[in-house]
Amino acid sequence: MIFYLAKNCCKIKCMSINQELSKILLEMAELLTMKEVLFKPRAYENASQSIASLNENVKDIYTRSGIKALMEIPSVGRGIAEKIEEYIKTGHIKEYQEMKKDMPVDIAGLTAIEGVGPKMIGALYKQLGVKNINDLEKAARAGKINGLERFGKKSEEKILKGIEFLRASGGRMTIGEALSLAREIEEKISKFHGVNVAIAAGSIRRRKETIGDLDFLAISNEPEKVRAQFVKLPNVSHVYASGFTKTMVRLKEGLDADLRVIPAKSFGAALNYFTGSKEHNVALREIAIKNGMKLNEYGLFRLHGKKEIQIAGESEEGIYKALGLHYIQPEMREMKGEIEAAALRPAQGKPYGLPTLIGYGDLLGDLQTQTNWTDGANSIEEMARAAVNCGLQYIVITDHTKALAMTGGADEKKLLRQMAEIKKVNKKIRGAYPHFKILTGAEVNIGKDGSLDIKDEVLEKLEVVGAAVHSHFNLSKAEQTKRIIRAMENKNVDIIFHLTTRLINKRKPIELDIDEIIKTAKRTGTILEIDAHPERLDIKDDYIRKCIAAGVKMSIDSDAHSVEHFPLLEYGIAEARRGWATKNDIVNSWPVEKMLKFLKKP
Repeated sequence: MIFYLAKNCCKIKCMSINQELSKILLEMAELLTMKEVLFKPRAYENASQSIASLNENVKDIYTRSGIKALMEIPSVGRGIAEKIEEYIKTGHIKEYQEMKKDMPVDIAGLTAIEGVGPKMIGALYKQLGVKNINDLEKAARAGKINGLERFGKKSEEKILKGIEFLRASGGRMTIGEALSLAREIEEKISKFHGVNVAIAAGSIRRRKETIGDLDFLAISNEPEKVRAQFVKLPNVSHVYASGFTKTMVRLKEGLDADLRVIPAKSFGAALNYFTGSKEHNVALREIAIKNGMKLNEYGLFRLHGKKEIQIAGESEEGIYKALGLHYIQPEMREMKGEIEAAALRPAQGKPYGLPTLIGYGDLLGDLQTQTNWTDGANSIEEMARAAVNCGLQYIVITDHTKALAMTGGADEKKLLRQMAEIKKVNKKIRGAYPHFKILTGAEVNIGKDGSLDIKDEVLEKLEVVGAAVHSHFNLSKAEQTKRIIRAMENKNVDIIFHLTTRLINKRKPIELDIDEIIKTAKRTGTILEIDAHPERLDIKDDYIRKCIAAGVKMSIDSDAHSVEHFPLLEYGIAEARRGWATKNDIVNSWPVEKMLKFLKKP
């Protein structure tokens, strides 16, 4: 199943070479930061982000016009283009290899720990010889970090907590990493000789926040040929087992993957079975048994004595219908009431009716985007044009404010200047895009006590004000709740961005009384954001369900810091669908006039 963000927007899809290059360029940025080189790290980081977000294989781009074509990729200058060319031709970048030899540390592993950045890694390697997570843990437990300059007991404790949290994630990959990989392999399998259809099932099809492994299905009458082609994929590092219809492998990217080859008559049954969830499947099988039927991965069968007659299985829709259910979207199959809601003839007193979920092409706007006025990579105009290309009708510019000094956050004067600039850009692009609008906004910082870092007389001039927590993550539940509520009660605050501040696999959410927060959001008319960045997906699906029940409206925003980030909206839409959200629940699926009218302005 292939999903698109909007009518004109490319889906999130990265080839392996793009991912490999993106990782190398990011590590080069981090290695340069460790050496305290100025300016160059940001250039490599921006190039890494651009390549990771491409919807075309970078090798194909190079084939068209060489280095000239590579330099058309946002943030890629001649120097970086030459390194990309070197990688395409030789499979390596000499400068990167030399840098790694000089600083042989596990950058990806260490930076996965919250609070551990390149400068810290450089200092720990130089002073303690720390190369990896195990070295870091040993040093922290031995109290060696506490004795270093610019480090202390709190640093040591934070590192140990970060390692503990990382290991608790079980090595699961975020959907942002896994989805592009799954799509790449799905596409390769679909091109195998003898394959009619190929699809990724499992938790990736249900759009879970983290993915433990990948499951692929293929329709073919030649399973042996398909199996032989699968094990030869360049992604495969190890073959666990290869039977007649099932093959199990380890991928170089760090996940296990299974391929099952099935006949067309069983495709729907197998797709349903291997999509899951396990609990959802058990419930379906129980319904089948109660109605004198048998359901498994081969089909739905009516039992006549010892005889089994297949009555459905070619399509998922046919199975649900035969079981007396409306079709249930994959994102909803988590045994959270979807079976009862899907009943064609519900039992008395049971809930009825599945919602019409927001679609992957339903968003009209993006209410959180950053530009090069603070820590974004692109100008206001560049962000606007990229949004148009993704089928959007409006965006809000929400650069950070002054409390986040490391981002070059805006003060009141800078915000006023930016408002004037947005007015100019709107006028400039009106001829080409008469129906597109750039709205003024800001991502205002919420202080420890819930106060905001921009004066109300400036905030009230903005069209959309988002407020967010960026520090003091360890306050008590009562303090954090009080802090957020105070921000929501400010008459100028329209949205709370990434409410719980979590970073999936990296940082726990702050402690909040979510019911009290939602109650206050309803009372004050505050929108709660679903931040679409795959490391955030904040608020999570369970909270989305609570918002819907309380009548609290939400937005789905990319948190874009680059023109390449708008496709991230797909992840936010997936999270909203997992929370059963409809277009009516998401304010930026509405036309801009309706959305602005809804905002709680004085």
